[in-house]
Amino acid sequence: MSNEAAVAPPPAAPPAVSARTLLPLVAPALVVGVGCSLLFLAVSEAAERLQDVLWSALPDALGVSGYGALWMIVMLTATGVLVGLVVWKAPGHAGPDPATLGLGGEEPVAPYVLPGLVVAAALMLAGGPSLGPENPIIATNVALAFWLGRKAAPGAPGALWVSLASAATLGALFGTPVAAALVVSEALAGKPMPIRGSLWDNLFAPLLAAAAGALTTTLIASPSFDLGLPPFGRPGWGDLLAALVVSCAAAVLGMLAVYAFPYAHRVFARLGHPMLALPLGGLVLGLLGALGGHLTLFKGLHEVGELAADPQGWSAGQFAVMTVVKLAALLIAAACGFRGGRIFPAVFVGAAFGLCAHALVPAVNVSVAVAAGVLGLLLAITRQGWISLFTAAVLVASPAILALMCVASLPAWLLVTGRPQMQLTQDGTSVR
Repeated sequence: MSNEAAVAPPPAAPPAVSARTLLPLVAPALVVGVGCSLLFLAVSEAAERLQDVLWSALPDALGVSGYGALWMIVMLTATGVLVGLVVWKAPGHAGPDPATLGLGGEEPVAPYVLPGLVVAAALMLAGGPSLGPENPIIATNVALAFWLGRKAAPGAPGALWVSLASAATLGALFGTPVAAALVVSEALAGKPMPIRGSLWDNLFAPLLAAAAGALTTTLIASPSFDLGLPPFGRPGWGDLLAALVVSCAAAVLGMLAVYAFPYAHRVFARLGHPMLALPLGGLVLGLLGALGGHLTLFKGLHEVGELAADPQGWSAGQFAVMTVVKLAALLIAAACGFRGGRIFPAVFVGAAFGLCAHALVPAVNVSVAVAAGVLGLLLAITRQGWISLFTAAVLVASPAILALMCVASLPAWLLVTGRPQMQLTQDGTSVR
């Protein structure tokens, strides 16, 4: 046999996909995108109104401080009781154990589970536990899109509705379709493509759904991730060194929580009942809130804006306390059973860590420190490379920061890759 015959032929290029294949996806993508955004906005609005009642109107009526230590302990414990009742009594127990879930990609839950899941998520958002809305909102939108889509178009693959709803919700959450495109492209890596075409053919419908979700959110709520930090111009060697050191240190800090996660989950699981685990978790969160202050409560996006608005307003020690307390609160809230995601509180932890680094070494540019801290924390907590890089860059809103974060992500990724994730299997062991 000749050498030419022994050489394997090069892989064939993906077959071309015609516009006729993609055009029928436009209408479903737009409908799913707008619908997912509206549901996210509705849950967020309901939670914010309830938060105003619980943390402002009610304590004012009782003549107590809304963010005093006693009220924080009472409210967080009460939130644990209320969410525990929902998890105990609601059909489907408000979905599977959140410690076993990532940022989407799981099988859609049954529709009868969704009322309990939405109520548990809204109570959590209003009551103060350190979790964000992303996981329960994505799970709800995916389940609704899957159920309604299969009824409207039985011939369409179920994976289509899952990818559309996931991308649309990410677009709505971040106010831009870029994050969704990055996450979907990462999810498609190494897997068979739903459409026998190029990557962009497969991103066409999810990107459209994400754009529709992002535009709907932007037009109604005008969200912004820009923290308004001082402008960052041309980077120097000192900025590069700071980005590398801060991102790696933040990744190590995040991995401490990751390694502690299965042990914390095991402690609450041994209680054997949500009416024990969630109230106890709420009590611990209330004590942590009393220690770290009211800025360490809730999902953290509004609170991190307060920190960034006045980087000189706290000492390095105060930033360090808020960093540790918020990370501990994230760990406890995720381990005891509250329905919520980990991205938004991790952003607070990373930003507080970066501000602590700036306070310790004022020569470290505050924008670089915050972006690098967020990058390292998110890499450790989420293990989502693109979403970590995107979030770190968008917080500063400076094109020059992106190159620094790309370089800083590499050693931080080496520290976290191949290690346990902040997600558990059904038997309680860490996902790798």
